[in-house]
Amino acid sequence: MKAFSYERPDTPQAAAAAAQAMPGAKFIAGGTNLLDLMKLEVETPAHLIDINRLGLDRIDAMPDGGLRIGAMVRNSDLAADVRVRSSYGVLSRALLSGASGQLRNQATTGGNLLQRTRCPYFYDTARPCNKRQPGSGCAALGGYNRMHAVLGASDQCIATHPSDMAVAMRLLDAAVETMSPAGGRRVIPMADFHLLPGNTPHKETALQPGEIITAVTLPAPLPGRHVYRKVRDRASYAFAVVSVAAVIDGAPGKIRSARLAFGGLAHQPWRVPAAERALEKGASANEAADLVLAGAQGRGHNDFKIELLRRTLRAVLTTTA
Repeated sequence: MKAFSYERPDTPQAAAAAAQAMPGAKFIAGGTNLLDLMKLEVETPAHLIDINRLGLDRIDAMPDGGLRIGAMVRNSDLAADVRVRSSYGVLSRALLSGASGQLRNQATTGGNLLQRTRCPYFYDTARPCNKRQPGSGCAALGGYNRMHAVLGASDQCIATHPSDMAVAMRLLDAAVETMSPAGGRRVIPMADFHLLPGNTPHKETALQPGEIITAVTLPAPLPGRHVYRKVRDRASYAFAVVSVAAVIDGAPGKIRSARLAFGGLAHQPWRVPAAERALEKGASANEAADLVLAGAQGRGHNDFKIELLRRTLRAVLTTTA
C-alpha cells in the first residue's frame, strides 16, 4: 500500500471541499472495498478523507411517507430497521444477501452505491483494463467472462455493478442526495446515478469532482409482495450471477402492479418499465423476460446468464403468487 495523508473533517461541505482541493483524494467510510483496492494498488489515493463523524447516520421518516437514509447508515442497521423490514422488504432482503455479517456491520449506504466492479481483470494490475487505465483495453472481452455483463455493455468494458442494495434502490425509485464543495445540494434519481460504460468506463457515477453523498431517499412504500432472489455460486459472501428484485401486487395473469429490477446483468442495476407494464396487461414471465433481454449479448462464458435470467424471473413470479 502506498503512503497517503489523512484528515477527518467536521461537516459534509468541509469534506467535499477537501476532496476538491486535493487531486486524487478519496472519501473513506467503512473501507470494505477501498482498502482492498489500496492494498492491491488498484486505487492509490494520495489523501484519505474520513467521513465517519459527519452525523450522516440517521434514518428519518419523511412527510410523504418515505424514508431518508443517511449516507453513513450501516448496511446491517438499515436491513434491521423495523420500518425497512415492514414497508421496504425487498431492500432488507437485498442487504441481507450481500457479503457477510461482519462486512454489513461496517459497510455504509453511500459506500455500497459506490463500490467498484469485482471484474478480476480490474483487480489485476498486470492486465489491461479501461476502467482502471483508460485506453489500455478490456481483457475480459477475450478472457474469462462468466460473471460479466450481457446488457448495456460496450467494446470498452463488460463489467457489472456488484451491489445488491442498489438493485433494490433502483426498484424503489430511490434518489441520491449530494453536497458540492460550495455547499450546493443536488438530488440524483437512482436511474441516473450509475452510468453505462460507453467509451468512458472509468466514469462510473453521475457525481462531480468533490461531490459527496449525504443521503438516499425512498418514496412512500409500494403495495404488493416484496421479493429479492439472488443466484450465486455459493450461499454466502458471493456476488450475484443474476438477481431479481420485485414488488408484485396480484397473481400471475392478474397482476395489478409490477416493479422489477435486475442485478448481475449490466454496469448498473437494470430496469425495463415496458416489461412491468406487460405483466400488468397479462403477459407471461417469458414475454416479460423477452423485453428485459432485448439486445442482450453473451460473450462466451456468460451466455448462460440469458436463460438463467428467464428462469429466475419465472421463479420470482411464482413466489409472488
